[in-house]
Amino acid sequence: QVQLVESGGGLVQAGGSLRLSCAASGSILRINVIGWYRQAPGKQRELVATLNSISSTNYADSVKGRFTISRDNAKNTVYLQMNSLKPEDTAVYYCNLKQMGRDDVWGRGTQVTVSS
Repeated sequence: QVQLVESGGGLVQAGGSLRLSCAASGSILRINVIGWYRQAPGKQRELVATLNSISSTNYADSVKGRFTISRDNAKNTVYLQMNSLKPEDTAVYYCNLKQMGRDDVWGRGTQVTVSS
């Protein structure tokens, strides 16, 4: 069974940076899409960035040019480097894994708070 564990969240001032990590364990198919989503209070969960198994990336317009998703296959870990953070980036950030023929896997989330 695949498990995802996020870390790296915290409190940062506007303009600052954070790097989130998502450590994956278990049996993972080679063809997959892993990504970051976020949910702010009172809002729906939204896509932030995804990375597929051929290293194609996709970003929400709101984070393009500021966030970068990357992967270390040797460590089974995906990262989200977040720069130039804004108060509107405040949310719980979740890691998600999509594999063909399997249910989505979600982590428990990590809180990111950006103060103005």
